[in-house]
Amino acid sequence: MFEALNERLSGVFDRITGRGVLTEADVDVAMREVRVALLEADVALPVVKDFIASAREKATGEEVIRSVKPADQVIKIVHDGLIETLGGDTPEALNLNATPPVVILMAGLQGSGKTTTSAKLARRLSKVERKKVMMASLDTRRPAAMEQLATLGKQVEVETLPIVAGQSPAEITRRALQSAKLQGYDVLILDTAGRTTLDEALMAEAAEIAAIAKPTETLLVADSLTGQDAVRTAQAFHERLPLTGLILTRADGDGRGGAILSMRAVTGLPVKFLGAGEGVEALDAFDARRVAGRILGQGDIVALVEKAAQDLDTAKAEKAARKLAQGKFDLEDLANQLAQMKKMGGLDGIMGLLPGVAKMKGQMAQAGMDDRMIDRQQAIISSMTKTERKKPDLLNASRKRRIAAGSGVDVADINRLLKQHRQMADAVKAMSKNGGKGFGQMAKMLTGMGGMGGPDMARLKAMGGGKMAEPTEADLKALQDRMAALGGGQTPGGLPGLPGFPPKKD
Repeated sequence: MFEALNERLSGVFDRITGRGVLTEADVDVAMREVRVALLEADVALPVVKDFIASAREKATGEEVIRSVKPADQVIKIVHDGLIETLGGDTPEALNLNATPPVVILMAGLQGSGKTTTSAKLARRLSKVERKKVMMASLDTRRPAAMEQLATLGKQVEVETLPIVAGQSPAEITRRALQSAKLQGYDVLILDTAGRTTLDEALMAEAAEIAAIAKPTETLLVADSLTGQDAVRTAQAFHERLPLTGLILTRADGDGRGGAILSMRAVTGLPVKFLGAGEGVEALDAFDARRVAGRILGQGDIVALVEKAAQDLDTAKAEKAARKLAQGKFDLEDLANQLAQMKKMGGLDGIMGLLPGVAKMKGQMAQAGMDDRMIDRQQAIISSMTKTERKKPDLLNASRKRRIAAGSGVDVADINRLLKQHRQMADAVKAMSKNGGKGFGQMAKMLTGMGGMGGPDMARLKAMGGGKMAEPTEADLKALQDRMAALGGGQTPGGLPGLPGFPPKKD
């Protein structure tokens, strides 16, 4: 997410960092490059003009001139400008303060991910907000649209309105409202039909449904990869349908970020969620400060801890910690850690949330460290027998050839995995010699991550008075310990959870 913009802005700030004095010419050059970076990221031109005008005025003011580190002050001005453009310091949550059932109307064009996003939102409200949720599909045109929502409902363990053939969207809406009231549901999510383009029939149908349902929230689901087209779509919908917020899908694949940066400024509507992956859990609450931090390569530790809190299996984590305390770490354990990393968004997803890691992407790519590496390692371990996973020393040349054929890799890949496992197992044994005290602390931290709203979460959210601030050494140490549990140990290179990185030169 935001890779291109992050890389470009990092280059701009690297050139001015460390200078004792910044002249007006230095600021002009920096602002010109920031302007180009934003335009290349497909940010709307009026938004870029306003952003640069405000930033230049502040960057040449007395506050910067008198600053001990003027370059850092300019970076802060850009950071604060991004927060303001994205919607300000205070995230706008869903309004659920209405007489149940609270109706959430989902609108958008066909192909924007509306039905999948409805299920993701339902899961979040059910699992995180502890609400009793029902979903209803009003899409009578797209083949199997209703069946798709019913299937997703089973997947996220949320009830869906039974399908009755031949009913119109208005009739389904009335039936859904009555059913939700009678059964005591807290929230009713209505998934409306979409079109490939905006047309009068689509708008008239959406307006009729809104008049019947009287939704508390009317959310537009838009594909962030379409850039400024997504912004224009939001404007067109908002003119005919009173929208209350936006959900941008495929944000994880949007290396530019133009739609995300333009939406609030152009439409005046808050972005409430970002769809950041294909999994049903991949829906992140939008927070302007944290997104601005990610754009500038400062990471998002709170998001990482939230992911861990949602995705880590506490029972498995405690069991793993007890086993590690005994100095045991076999290939089955490594497979479990790899699965947990994938569940939390994979290597790219986790690294994107860590401060300062963006600049190491070149090294990581050169070392072949990406999600494909995890897939290969999982395939190798899956091709082993249970006995081989528990006793890697059994893997002789013939067994390795069999495993290589079964997993579609070379024997050299198997040897690399075994070497990595051996290093991790040695580290586990070394740590267990002090009586397993370090692992006891690890178990305690993992338990805190597995429970929603644990003490570590509260402490991280309190950083900077509830705002995302630069993490302290203690914060990073706690994070490294957690990542060590996921990836098998802290590395000498300082990148948590990635054994042997950076790679040693021969």
